[in-house]
Amino acid sequence: MDKLYPVYTLNNECHDCYKCVRQCHVKAISIQQGHASVLPDKCIACGNCVQACPNNAKRVRNDIEKVKNLFLAKQEVIVSLAPSWSGIFEYSPSKMITMLKKLGFKHVSETALGAQEVSIECAKIMKNCDNGLFISSACPVVVDYIRLYNTKFLPNIVPVASPALTHAKMLKEIYGKGVRIVFIGPCIAKKNESDANPDLIDVALTYEELKYWFQEEFISANDIEDTGGEIFVPESACEGSLYAMEGGMNETIKKGEMADDVQFLNISSIENLEKALKGLDCANITKKIFIEALACNGGCLAGPCNSSKKSELLRISDLLSKVKTRNKIPSEPKTVVKKHYEQKQLEKHNYDYETISEALKKIGKYTEEDELNCGGCGYNTCRELACALLSGEAEPSMCVSYMRKIAMQKAAAMLRCMPSAIVMVDKDLKIVESNEAFMKMFCSDMYDIFSERPEGLNGACIDRIVDFADIFKETLKTAKDIHKEHYPVKNKLYDISAFSIEKNELAGAIITDVTQSEMGREKIAQKAHEVINKNIAIVQEIACLLGEHMVETELLLSTIAQDYDTSDGDKK
Repeated sequence: MDKLYPVYTLNNECHDCYKCVRQCHVKAISIQQGHASVLPDKCIACGNCVQACPNNAKRVRNDIEKVKNLFLAKQEVIVSLAPSWSGIFEYSPSKMITMLKKLGFKHVSETALGAQEVSIECAKIMKNCDNGLFISSACPVVVDYIRLYNTKFLPNIVPVASPALTHAKMLKEIYGKGVRIVFIGPCIAKKNESDANPDLIDVALTYEELKYWFQEEFISANDIEDTGGEIFVPESACEGSLYAMEGGMNETIKKGEMADDVQFLNISSIENLEKALKGLDCANITKKIFIEALACNGGCLAGPCNSSKKSELLRISDLLSKVKTRNKIPSEPKTVVKKHYEQKQLEKHNYDYETISEALKKIGKYTEEDELNCGGCGYNTCRELACALLSGEAEPSMCVSYMRKIAMQKAAAMLRCMPSAIVMVDKDLKIVESNEAFMKMFCSDMYDIFSERPEGLNGACIDRIVDFADIFKETLKTAKDIHKEHYPVKNKLYDISAFSIEKNELAGAIITDVTQSEMGREKIAQKAHEVINKNIAIVQEIACLLGEHMVETELLLSTIAQDYDTSDGDKK
């Protein structure tokens, strides 16, 4: 479990809906045997798939045991609590700290303290730099997106570590390098950041994990008296708490000593960031432009593991009501973590036109007109799906139109080849589907006409074709299957199996003409009876002859016996 990627799939709960593929902007999902798995090398841990999954099959790695192991090792563990906590939780600072200490933490500190240091450093960098583009490094999702998929803008990320890493270094400087730091917030990507920087952050937990842990330990806010005695260490944060909301980082930077020639923009979601950067040539920028780039619409308050049922408006309102202000913001940061962001290696496949065309044929796309680009598979175009097929990240069954076409072809072939008559009718008793055997059986005189029509018998009223339309009426009404054996209609006998497809809407029947077979059976039975009767007569005749023969034999033997007895007496 420790080596598990922060997002994983429970295969038994994953039922090939492909919703996670549709929601994943970077398509870091692989479909194998209908199950969707996250591709760690491509994933940026935005959490969209976790939020989108209708069956809760996408799960977030649970790292509570890692923290418990730190406690068992008698380590001094300090919480770095994300600034969004005040908008998510209803507790006062003192009560929140008390609850966390009951779990075993030594101290609780606000990540917003690190955010304040980052803002000061960013302002200093932009003040001393020439015109150009600056992209914030606070969001690990955005940073990984640029490192993997938009490497052109790597030099534009401000060379400063995130507030969480900065805060961790600050705590180690104050309380000693031996202290352990556990970050708690709404972000999944912080687990990746923690894994990549174990020297600063030991474990990253989400708010959902924290709430689960409180329940597991039976720690309830209602049982804790709010004395106000517990405080954040080394001090409470001020403007850094604004980082949790969209545009909050920009507001924090502006509060310090900032150059007047900087334009501040805030862009939320990877999709919007990609649109904003598309076609941009940084050489043409004649101003200083700073982008507060966040992966979540609404900022960290809307993070994938925020675990809050409050409306976004109330979260922002609660956050703003608790933000403190400083009389003067320093021009120099106390703690800085310099960070140079390098490109992540991503295996890319560049397939030629011919290869892609061959892959498209696997999903029934032989011409450009066949490429619907409906997005049902989760990919934007059929060609994207074809490339995923070639990379082994997708399956042909993901193409809805292709599978529908195959299903229709199979159904049509079965209907066409079955010797029994098949017909389906709607609630108005009009035929919606029938096979050739049905037309031959009941419309033999009009077969040539109907067989030439593309729609065949579709639309015709069943009661004008067969004399047992009442069976369809009953099946539509009751939704029960009805079976009639040797059902007589005029001079014919039919085996009829009627079935419900959709109650009150659609019903069907399989009909077999058993007239000839029944007549054959009667003839065989008649012949059998004739043979039996003849055999009985012969047996009776034989019996009579045997009886007469036995009588004659008995008389002859009796006469011989008497004659023998008489001659014996004369001798005596």
